[in-house]
Amino acid sequence: MQIAKSNYVFFECTNFRCKLRFPLDAELYDGRYCPRCGAPLKRQDAGVLAQKPPAAPKPGFELIGALDNIRSAYNVGAIFRTADGAGLSELLLGGITPTPDEQPTISKTALGAENSMKWSSHPNLPEKLAELKSNKCLILALEFTPDAFSLQEFQFRVPSPRQVALVIGSEPAGVDPAILRIADQVLYIPMSGNKTSLNVSIAFGVAVYRLLGL
Repeated sequence: MQIAKSNYVFFECTNFRCKLRFPLDAELYDGRYCPRCGAPLKRQDAGVLAQKPPAAPKPGFELIGALDNIRSAYNVGAIFRTADGAGLSELLLGGITPTPDEQPTISKTALGAENSMKWSSHPNLPEKLAELKSNKCLILALEFTPDAFSLQEFQFRVPSPRQVALVIGSEPAGVDPAILRIADQVLYIPMSGNKTSLNVSIAFGVAVYRLLGL
């Protein structure tokens, strides 16, 4: 099978002290001189078009993402992109979490996922989650508390729920205590380094793919 090529071409600096190697869109830039040292560039390999991977298997439940007061529009956009890629059914934007219609910056990291993902805004997210729980939705909160359970060891009970809501909270404040009180389980991501937490959008992606078994 022939591999499709993109418009991107890799260039390498001819200055042996520099040797900077980087891609450029050949239709937009001529790639003559090194941006670091100014020496001439040598054209190398053509880039390969990104191929769409096979669709992931469908889980036995519907997964909803719940964003509790996520302040950064960039993080919200990254979460939109992850949610779309993982096949989540909806994102609940709670509290002061910016929405795509009021904060265009979200599109910079969502890359169009803000248009394909279903979302809704909820000033009081605990009330919305309590409503979901009354309809047998399993509420999982991603937070470290004394009774939290490791995400790596978490397993759904049999039979698995029809609907699951994964809650992530504000990085400085954490998940709203009112949500922690109604959560069926609080989960944490084990950490091995000096830092005790991940960026919220990264943590969301880790948790989503772990829960979906992907």
